[in-house]
Amino acid sequence: MKINTALVLLCSQLMIVSCKKDDKKPVQNQPITVKDSVKTAAAEEEIDFKNFNIFNVSTMQRKELMDTFISVSDIYNDKNAVPADFLKKQKELPFEKVSYIELEGSYRKKLLDALHITENDSLYLYNYETNKLQKITVSKLKAAAYLSPYIVEGEEVDSDSYMLGFQVDTQKGTDIFDKYMNVIAYFGNKSPFVENQMKMIKWEKAGADIQKKYFPGSTLKYGGTYQSKYENLTYYVQDLLEEYGTQERRLVVINDHNEKVFETTFTIGDGAEFNPLEKMQNEDNNYYAQWTGRLFKGKAPVVFNFISPSFGCPVITFLDKERTELNINCDNRH
Repeated sequence: MKINTALVLLCSQLMIVSCKKDDKKPVQNQPITVKDSVKTAAAEEEIDFKNFNIFNVSTMQRKELMDTFISVSDIYNDKNAVPADFLKKQKELPFEKVSYIELEGSYRKKLLDALHITENDSLYLYNYETNKLQKITVSKLKAAAYLSPYIVEGEEVDSDSYMLGFQVDTQKGTDIFDKYMNVIAYFGNKSPFVENQMKMIKWEKAGADIQKKYFPGSTLKYGGTYQSKYENLTYYVQDLLEEYGTQERRLVVINDHNEKVFETTFTIGDGAEFNPLEKMQNEDNNYYAQWTGRLFKGKAPVVFNFISPSFGCPVITFLDKERTELNINCDNRH
């Protein structure tokens, strides 16, 4: 199927909004927690994850403009989200007019109500790499609908054809990609983020003794074994291979008392692939695929970006038996 050039890039950044949604089944297996010895923040800082939804960020192109956009269509799919009069006259309009619609008046209000937010709430944009927190009042964000990149010119469109959400920023040129790289966000009345506690995971090769101690008994071929440190925790990862590459990736977390506090096995579905663990060189900077650290107040450290999904959406994994995963809504329309 041809892809509309309006979609330039679907970034892997994460977006969070305070609204209700049932949990989806994650790609990876449910973690097994042996002992809960991971340090956590004070109980009074606990966040209500029942009202959390996470979203990634899309970068869309409109002629010479590049828009940063948060699609919330995974949880807001009202059949009347787009004005009916507009849809009726779509054949009379040029394709670029059909591709983008600002949602105003009652259409904007329906969107806000579905997300359980008000105009007085704020969008908190947190760059966990540079430790910069930006606050934008919801009333300053445009509610918008972008035509799905899988809709081609001349095809009949309806409300389901659109990605519904908020336009965060717009500018000329591609610098906007870097501006929102490694940024996550939350809609609400206060920031949920623990600042300056995230880091890129820099893996080092682990010895054969680690493989024997923590990853015995697999029928798959053993690949590389890696390790990394975060606070009082040591992460060990084992790649398990089949003919065409890594089939499973096992993670074990050990605390400073040499107790196994967390373990899980990552697997991949159709079209998905494992992100590399070793450092990749990219001209001006070094890039590490995985991140870890304290991201949310009152919660254990997290890890994410082990898997690059194709048909599904990624998850954040908490190193805590009480809340091990947080799903990311990505409006994946494969």
